[in-house]
Amino acid sequence: MPVSNRLKNQHLLWRAAFGPMAENAADLDATTPRELWKLLLKTSGSKPAKLNVSQQLIDKYFSGNQGMDRRDLTREQRKEIQDMSRDALKDLNLEWLKLMVNSQSQLREKMSLFWHGHFACRINNSYFQQELLHVIRENALGNFKDLLMGVSKSAAMLQFLNNQQNRKQHPNENFAREVMELFTMGRGNYTENDIKEAARAFTGWGFNPRGEFMFRRNQHDFDTKTVLGRTGNFEGEEIIALLLEQKQTARFISRKIYRYFVNETVDETKLSWLADRFYANGYDIGKLVEDIFTSDWFYEEKNIGTRIKSPVELIAGIRRLLPMQLENDQSQLLFERALGQVLFFPPNVAGWPGGKNWIDSSSLMLRLRLPQILAANEMVEIRPKADDDVQMGMMQEGMRRLKETAKGGTATIQWDLVYRIFEKTPREKLLDQVMATLLQTKAKPGAALLERYANKESRENYIKSAIINLMSTPEYQLC
Repeated sequence: MPVSNRLKNQHLLWRAAFGPMAENAADLDATTPRELWKLLLKTSGSKPAKLNVSQQLIDKYFSGNQGMDRRDLTREQRKEIQDMSRDALKDLNLEWLKLMVNSQSQLREKMSLFWHGHFACRINNSYFQQELLHVIRENALGNFKDLLMGVSKSAAMLQFLNNQQNRKQHPNENFAREVMELFTMGRGNYTENDIKEAARAFTGWGFNPRGEFMFRRNQHDFDTKTVLGRTGNFEGEEIIALLLEQKQTARFISRKIYRYFVNETVDETKLSWLADRFYANGYDIGKLVEDIFTSDWFYEEKNIGTRIKSPVELIAGIRRLLPMQLENDQSQLLFERALGQVLFFPPNVAGWPGGKNWIDSSSLMLRLRLPQILAANEMVEIRPKADDDVQMGMMQEGMRRLKETAKGGTATIQWDLVYRIFEKTPREKLLDQVMATLLQTKAKPGAALLERYANKESRENYIKSAIINLMSTPEYQLC
């Protein structure tokens, strides 16, 4: 059975963006996937504005000629930085999530979310985090070399991977190891000696109290190193260039992008084609994703409705189809925590594993209840798994705030915009059209069961109940 034009377009919007919006969902039958791709590309073409949530922190502790060295801070000042950073990180999370829902630059924000997981970084300094996010968003569709270099020289990543402590006399291998294992080549494509030697090349890479990259010459090892069979007086930039010379890097990145955007089961023939072109195109990320999203095989039935939405994708997708005003924006932080994906707090250096790891018994139940919580003003108390780092060492205070947040988790939905999606659909075809708009899976819930629980008092109530009931099915968890 051929894949419909609507299904193809929704597939593109769920993979290259965060799902259809109420305002354009009705038009997806009329446009072609190629036209929709060109629109996604055009709307993500301009440079993004920086999300600046840490200005108060910057003005007080990071501005001026030198900034304030942590060694010169009093205990009270460090506590104030911690408190200010905690609040600013929440704001950064919500501001970025707002862009995922509302920004026209959908492709850029979706690629940025991918790179946010690829370059996983977990520190509590909101200023460093916001600067790293800007590097990622600015280069998300650009050249991977620029992105890799910008991330590698960010204060956030240098702090997270301990390269501030990487000195000639006492090399620290953490940074070099993760650059090879997680950022470029992947495990098993280098030796332990390659890591040791590369770590020597990254000695002296650090940042000043203002969060600016610094090369500290007096801490750098200028002696000869041998990395990946090449010998020279390498510095950090040359190691990164050497890693990019390896075709394995292009293959590793292409595989990860394929698994994220196409299918977790990789077609090795397609992967080889993508990786070869990625390498030949000088690591042009935009051309790589264009090769994917404009190919016929991307729209094959086996690739549609097979990927479990991440918590952030689920929340953003619901909000795009159901335009809403939340009573308390911070309730979204509660949902992120309970579902297992808090932006800026990946579980470890490898990021979120994704796939079936998103689902366990407690998270699945909340996923299925989430649309009803939002739409039906259902009051709910959610107790997510404890994570003291996310709570910045304030577990008891954090749980009190979570309870308060849960009480404000309801939303006012602009149903008029949603009803317009189906205004040309005859009553007898409403359920089929609602299903076609919401679900990407081949298997669908039973129509008889949906009809049984539908509110038939009016056409509007019928649409509303059908949407909420369908969003509360296991099938809606897939895209």
